[in-house]
Formats: sequence, C-alpha cells, structure tokens
Amino acid sequence: MDILTEPAGTRTEASTGRLPGSEPKVLVIEDTVTSAAVLARHLEKMGCTPLLAHDGEGGLELFFRENPNVVLLDVILPGIDGIEVARRIRQSERPGEWTPIIFLTARSDDRAIEAGIEAGGDDYLAKPVSFVVLAAKLRAMLRLAHAQQNLLLLTRRLDEANQKLRRLTNLDGLTGIANRRGFDDKLAREWARCRREERPLALLMIDVDHFKAFNDSLGHLAGDDTLKIVAATIAGSLQRPGDMAARYGGEEFAVVLPNTDLAGARHIAERIRENVEKLRIPHPAQGTAEHVTISVGGAVAHPAKLPAMPANRLIDFADAALYQAKKAGRNRVVICDADAINPASPAPPCASS
Repeated sequence: MDILTEPAGTRTEASTGRLPGSEPKVLVIEDTVTSAAVLARHLEKMGCTPLLAHDGEGGLELFFRENPNVVLLDVILPGIDGIEVARRIRQSERPGEWTPIIFLTARSDDRAIEAGIEAGGDDYLAKPVSFVVLAAKLRAMLRLAHAQQNLLLLTRRLDEANQKLRRLTNLDGLTGIANRRGFDDKLAREWARCRREERPLALLMIDVDHFKAFNDSLGHLAGDDTLKIVAATIAGSLQRPGDMAARYGGEEFAVVLPNTDLAGARHIAERIRENVEKLRIPHPAQGTAEHVTISVGGAVAHPAKLPAMPANRLIDFADAALYQAKKAGRNRVVICDADAINPASPAPPCASS
C-alpha cells in the first residue's frame, strides 16, 4: 500500500508543498521499497534531494556521510530499529548541532510516540502519510533547522570575537607582545601548573639600559621605535610555544619560562642579551657603550617546594637580580635561585654571568 496520499485536482506550488530555495537533503529510512520510492518521488516534487536507506545500519551510514537536513525515519526496521537509530544520531551531534527527525509509523499508540520523542525524535507522521501534512512539517522543520544553524553561526562568531577581544586586552598597544595584564595571567597560570607538575619556573626581568637618556637625546618617537625592535627581538629569541615575552612597563620587559632550570634560564637570558646587542642600535647617550644594550635579572623556583610563596614573589627576586645586574655595570645577566632562599628574605643570592 502507498504510504503517502495527496489531494486530488489541480495543484499549485503551494498545494504541492514545494520548498523554496536550495534543495534540502532528506534522508528516508524505510524498509518497504515501494513506500520509500513513493516518498522519494514526492520529495523530489517538493524540491528536495531524497536519500534512501532500507535498514537502520544503512541509514546511519548515509546520515554520517551525507549530513542530511531532515530525517524521515520508520519506527520498525530490520536490524537496528528506528528508536535506536534516532538515539545514535542524537549521541553523535556536537553541542549546537541538530538535525530534525520525523518518525513514520503505522502505530498510533501513545507509548510508541513517547518512546520516539524520548529517543530524539522531533515529530511523527502516521501512515498513510498525507502529502500536504508532510510538506507542511518539512517546511516547519527546515525553518527551525535554518534558525538553529544561524544561531550556531552567530554564537561561534561571538565566541571568536570574544576570544579576539581577550587577546587584544592582553596585548601591549605599542610593541604587540603581551602587556602587564597578560603577563600577570600567564605567571599565575604557570606557577599553578608547575606546582602541580613539580617542575621549575623561571622569570626574567629585562631593562633597556639608560633608556631615559636615549629618549632625551633622540626623542620619544625614536624611543618607541627602539622599544618595538627590542620587544620583537626578545620575543624572537624564545623558541618554545609555552614561553612568553611581555612588556612589563615603560622600558622594562618580562619573560616567563615554564619548565626551565637555572642553566636554561641563564642560557636564554644570555641569548636575549646578545641578540639585542647585535642590533647595534646607536645610543649617543649610553655612557657605557655606543649602542643600545639591556640588563637581565632572573629568578628560578620550584613552586612545589615553596608552598607558602605566592607567584608574584618571584617578580621581587627577579627584580632584585636585575638591580644587581645594573649595579654591576649593566649589559649583563644575573640569575638567582629562589629555592635556596627564605621566602621572607628581601635579597636572594644571585650569580652574574
């Protein structure tokens, strides 16, 4: 018996239920070949592209391969029944995804309908299916699916915009590297992670030597250009994705080096210092050299060994090391071992290189 009936007489596009716009794909999972063919013929008249499967396994295979817009699903199928097919479709969908499922059933009892809806179905059509009702329900489901897709797209665009905004709020406007806020967030995250994983964390504080004299001699525009170049050089000297360079403030920069011991911190600090020196940026007011140089102070700690010490205490130790580097004549590196000191100590022991 034909599972689909249609009104007699002359039919207009509205009465045939032809769907406007691009051709939606409708997956028909129906074990009766004749019934599936009738549905396919009328779906084509509506402007749809029918995809036919005659059992649950084949229907699932077509669903995952073709990504249809709507599923017409017979409840009773050989092998996997329609209820299980609907359940597997819903389990496969990612957050925000939704494909309308309309059950086709000759059974009109409430329990069968309830089971289909609980499995993930959205509506049902009793056999024999009315052509007019089928067209109306398809139109409604496609409209809902289109609205869902638009909402999902809007949500993704909003998420991307928010992520971009968060990135921008953590970037320094002049140099393009992380700003103080981005640095604070990074240091706190890495301190907590290194504590959990019992790994060392290194922090470098970097200062451009005699920068005020540079600005006074050549002007702030030249000073800004120099800060951009120095910032790019510092960031370019880092080779691991987890390392981060930041502008701490003014002419001072910071570098966070997760999973880095004393030897590693000293090696990276020396590489940064040498790379800036190799720029050979003229500094007429340097006093100690004819070009721009930097001083680097560093501190290394195992957060797991210092449970009472907050992350920002590492900044104090690195700053103290930076002060020693400047006091010793600038254009040099001083690194201290925070593990070897009392967290209450104002001046950690440091080694110059």
